[in-house]
Amino acid sequence: MNPYSANSGMLQYLASDGVPTREVPMWAHDMEYLVKAYEWMMLTRTFDQKAVALQRTGQIGTYPSCLGQEAIAVACGMALDDNDVLVPYYRDHGAQLVRGYNLHELLLYWGGDERGSNAGPAQDLPICVPIATQAGHAVGIASAMKIRGEQQAVLCSIGDGGSSKGDFLEALNLAGTWHLPVVFIINNNQWAISVPRHLQSGAASLAQKGIGAGIHSVQVDGNDMIAMLDVVQDALERARDRKGPTLIEAISYRLGDHTTADDASRYRDQQDVESAWQREPMLRMRQFLQHQGAWNDTMEQRWQDHCHTAVSKAVEQYQAVPPQPDEAMFDHLYAEWPGNLDDQLDLFAAKQSRASGQ
Repeated sequence: MNPYSANSGMLQYLASDGVPTREVPMWAHDMEYLVKAYEWMMLTRTFDQKAVALQRTGQIGTYPSCLGQEAIAVACGMALDDNDVLVPYYRDHGAQLVRGYNLHELLLYWGGDERGSNAGPAQDLPICVPIATQAGHAVGIASAMKIRGEQQAVLCSIGDGGSSKGDFLEALNLAGTWHLPVVFIINNNQWAISVPRHLQSGAASLAQKGIGAGIHSVQVDGNDMIAMLDVVQDALERARDRKGPTLIEAISYRLGDHTTADDASRYRDQQDVESAWQREPMLRMRQFLQHQGAWNDTMEQRWQDHCHTAVSKAVEQYQAVPPQPDEAMFDHLYAEWPGNLDDQLDLFAAKQSRASGQ
């Protein structure tokens, strides 16, 4: 278990140039595992860049980029066991890819097709766009696990802005009071749309919000993949061993706009963004792997080519999916069809028939 907490400073193993700032944990000597983490990060970024381009050309809807935050999501996905439960928010593409989502399924979701939510492990929740409501769902799932005596854990992610919502604070209070097997991860990318971190909360760190709830709380460098994997693995093990919940504040930086509906240049200093690019997670991880002799330029080009090919094929799959019939809007409302929807469906069918001239 790492000794860091909300009051003892930010955990970091790798400096911005990929050079270790302290001895890395024993598990991090497995270069094959760390190479896989880097490969997931690159696939996530390649997908992210393509998704932004698709939105700009009207082929998907409003999309939230995860540029610069890939280490957080990928670490979450890799640290989860198969039977754990992921409760994501809208910037967790990397975690969902690791968990088994197909690239074209994510495009379906952001293209407005509910079939894109029917992917990944059956127990995982779909993408959550409402802010912080997923935290209550995570507590409910963790409560069921505890009641049933199951050795599983729930991982719930949220943005720094979401950590100011009452839903989140209430979920923390319940998790601490009931000693639930849940891990909350705050992606502190410094911006809640246009509101900077220092205007969101008077707390010295967002991790400190867990202290009042009696929750083990940790602050970690979210651009350091080794540190991210270390704290998330530790927190999930604590949860599965019934040692209580954990709150993790991962410090990152949102290199892109909040979503494709935003223009961050209107409220951010470009020099701050350029400085953040020097601390971004992929460059740091690549330099570390190169220092260890586990990665080189040939491997880099080969994997880039693989990622671009995979994403291009996913776009073709997404574009080839036939649209659902209009009446499919009724299909994703209830687990069991309620009889009082029969009249609405008949009325809809009648209107569709008249509109088509039949």
